[in-house]
Amino acid sequence: MYTKPAPRTNQQSLFFDLESQLNQKHPLYLLANKIDWNVFEEAFKGLYCANNGRPAKPIRRMVGLLILKHVRNVSDESVVEQWQENIYYQYFCGEQSIQTSAPCTPTELVEFRKRIGEEGVELILKESIRVNDDHDDIDKAFIDSTVQEKNITFPTDAKLTKKIISRCLKINAKLGLPLRQSYKWEMKRLSRDQRFRNHPKNRKKAQKADRRMKTIAGRLVRELERNLLKEGLLGEFAEEIALYYKVLSQKKDDKDKTYSLHEPEVECISKGKEHKKYEFGNKVSIVRTWGGLIIGALSFRNEYDGHTIDRTFEQVERLAEQRPKLLASDRGYRGQKQSGTTKIMIPDVPKDGDTYYKKQKKHKLFCKRAGIEPITGHLKADHRLCRNFYAGVFGDNINVMLAAAGFNFKRAMRILCAI
Repeated sequence: MYTKPAPRTNQQSLFFDLESQLNQKHPLYLLANKIDWNVFEEAFKGLYCANNGRPAKPIRRMVGLLILKHVRNVSDESVVEQWQENIYYQYFCGEQSIQTSAPCTPTELVEFRKRIGEEGVELILKESIRVNDDHDDIDKAFIDSTVQEKNITFPTDAKLTKKIISRCLKINAKLGLPLRQSYKWEMKRLSRDQRFRNHPKNRKKAQKADRRMKTIAGRLVRELERNLLKEGLLGEFAEEIALYYKVLSQKKDDKDKTYSLHEPEVECISKGKEHKKYEFGNKVSIVRTWGGLIIGALSFRNEYDGHTIDRTFEQVERLAEQRPKLLASDRGYRGQKQSGTTKIMIPDVPKDGDTYYKKQKKHKLFCKRAGIEPITGHLKADHRLCRNFYAGVFGDNINVMLAAAGFNFKRAMRILCAI
């Protein structure tokens, strides 16, 4: 059930008034008064029942916790714990007096993200742009793509086979299905044989253990399928069984491979990095302005960079309510020179007809474009873009927008403190 926000009055409490205890030049205090919280109230109150059910947590509190999580780069559990200890967090989330109990459970943050969806998260990003709007110009913009890695282990055939065996045994035990053999003793021996596979003396033994383990996994999957069919439960596990068959049948050079059982949508992306040849996750596109404000953050699967510009600028128009006149990108975006009314500039061989002034202007523009690289680094190091812990494609889509919103809010805090 929707809970109306408590009215804020100037009347001070007889004992403790939270606002009077705070430093009014603190960044979180300034940002709390800069954000238009009514935007979120009006947008999200329709997602709750008006007159039935248990009263929900205040919308400002839940939105504030999401913002703080990505501004401070902490988990759901940590931001809930820190909220109890930090009075600036409490004021930021709309409290008028010091609270000693937890604001919510970490699971409620998960449910709130699902409730507001991608549109709600995009609204948070839009507000982060608005609070910076007085200090930046978006006529010129820069675009770059990076990889948002998923929270999975480095995939190998041996790891996936072991997980399939473990899952089959778990389902059998949970449902009480008959099992001819568990292979637990043999699995221990095979695991020992798979160690040190890069040593020339151990390579053949490890490869033989891999083949044997895949045979065992296939037997257990087929036996599980037969038992589920007898019990009439095959429909409930059909997708999972199909995933197991796909993983066991895929070869080294196959396309559209599955790299994780709990995140089957993960893509293998190679960006040509010397220190990290392959990354497992999805691609994201970041658009920043000349002054360093992020006005676009969109998630893709593994598309060619040049094919992502139009969709990214549709989001930029929704968020910034205007299109940049000029966009500078790297050579990965070759193939498109115009997107709507936006001209796309890509580094190229200097033309003979260009004057010295034009060459210097282009040189300055592309030198400035390189400034998007450290912004990407800050998003990964400081705002939870380095490893995405949110589940599924929905988690891929919202994590990049929340990371960009956290970056923009942190930027606004620095500007407000400098005024």
